[in-house]
Amino acid sequence: MARVLAIDIGGTKLAAALVDETGSMLRSATRPTPRTDVMVALAALIEEVTGDGPAPEAVGIGCAGPLDLAAGTVSPVNMPSWRGFPLRDEVRALTGLPTMLAGDAQCMALGEHWLGAGRGSSSLLGIVVSTGIGGGLVIDGVPLLGPNGNAGHVGHMTIDPYGERCECGGRGCVEHYSSGPNLARWALANGWTPGRPDGLDDPAHALDGTAGAQNSTASGQNGAADARALARDAAGGDPVAVAAFERGARALAGMIASTAAAVELTKVVIGGGVSAAGPVLFDPLARALDDVAGLAFVRAVKVEPTTLGVRAGLAGAAKLAWSQSRTAA
Repeated sequence: MARVLAIDIGGTKLAAALVDETGSMLRSATRPTPRTDVMVALAALIEEVTGDGPAPEAVGIGCAGPLDLAAGTVSPVNMPSWRGFPLRDEVRALTGLPTMLAGDAQCMALGEHWLGAGRGSSSLLGIVVSTGIGGGLVIDGVPLLGPNGNAGHVGHMTIDPYGERCECGGRGCVEHYSSGPNLARWALANGWTPGRPDGLDDPAHALDGTAGAQNSTASGQNGAADARALARDAAGGDPVAVAAFERGARALAGMIASTAAAVELTKVVIGGGVSAAGPVLFDPLARALDDVAGLAFVRAVKVEPTTLGVRAGLAGAAKLAWSQSRTAA
């Protein structure tokens, strides 16, 4: 059976899978991202996935950015040992296979378009709302990567030109209002104290999909001021937590409406850890979009949560590899 190798590289986790033409993952593995010697860990991961089976036809890689597609290099912000690292050439030399590279959020969007909530959409924006905010565009089934591979970088679209200074150096970026750490930052500055509202012990409220008992240790009971705890408190009616999500959702709505006006989106798929807050995020987002969107084609865009979850990035990387394999053939 023909298969390709999909790789997803982030600041906390490396993942790889063998994927067939239907999108089925035949074998997969993950391991933590080390602070140094990342390529050594990645080589071991690739060997674990491919070592004793038929060789894949091509490799697709989704990696945190910024990146430079022309050079095949990556400089992930949260991986300090990689600056201008020639990832594409290193993996090509390691595997001897045709290798495609794209941003991790671009792969998320492509994966959702292929197998997830974005199937059939002619103009898709995929958004990852997590520690930062990433994005990717798929237009007429083709990922829009841009000349250097940074198209769809919606987290740093300006939604308020007079707004707060962003960590990137810009002003009024949506990431500064809507990412997990910035949701919590604003809530703390406005009087939020993390707590565990009654009745929120079930796994449905777990932002990372783990059991409620595990999450209570990770956030609520020890008072950690993170987006997970903030979502729990918002679901329990804490007014500051609710206001934080409404503020973040309004910034996301401005970005979505602006992108829809620019490229006539038909579908937006939102993933990432913060998206698992569910109605706490999506209900105020729907209200904000209804308020800020004016033109009929902008108002018509459909916004849905991811259906692939953490598998979306690997699915998109696999789709990249299949495109390379078929083009080479």
